[in-house]
Amino acid sequence: MDFILLFLNSVFLSDNGIFGFLGGGGGRAALGSADPIVKGIIPTAFAVAGFGILLNFFNAAVRKKMVDRTKLKRIMTETRSWQKERMAAMRSKDQTKINELNKKSSYMNKMSMEMMQMNMRPMMITFVPLILIFYLVLPQLFSHTVALSPISLDIIPGNFFQLTCTAAQAADPTGVCPKENALFLWAWYFLSSIAFSGIIMKLTKTSMDLS
Repeated sequence: MDFILLFLNSVFLSDNGIFGFLGGGGGRAALGSADPIVKGIIPTAFAVAGFGILLNFFNAAVRKKMVDRTKLKRIMTETRSWQKERMAAMRSKDQTKINELNKKSSYMNKMSMEMMQMNMRPMMITFVPLILIFYLVLPQLFSHTVALSPISLDIIPGNFFQLTCTAAQAADPTGVCPKENALFLWAWYFLSSIAFSGIIMKLTKTSMDLS
């Protein structure tokens, strides 16, 4: 769920994103304050990371409350077993076995849909508060860039998924980038959340890995 939320956040933060106007019409680079409440790169970096950790714990608490893990584990085990048997039958070209397994396709599709709904249900609860905090709270507290990277993290071509300031942006006196490779507020939040999400899911026993 956390990865879905983070991906949706990145989409909404694009220059033409749904909530782009909340950043002043400038998309990702506009997210942040020219006169932030939290000042200083070290306190800012730790504070933004702290927000990411707290929101991950919030996600985990909602998921733990709403998802029946016993039922989810049973469904996942059953669907994986069916998929494994079906693939084995197809590789061996055992048409009799394939036909037998295909009879359970409708049931397995129903189970897969139920599993998806179980995983999506917590997201419907957490999505709105996460978006409100991300767009209305964090930009008031922190500056446009909140950390520095020793190298550029913009490994994806194009401007859709820009994590760090470019040299051209840093040279623009009217821009929000103080230095090249400075990380945008949203980018540091994104990376912090990704870094701690797996650990928090394991600690709270809300991981998708139910083995």
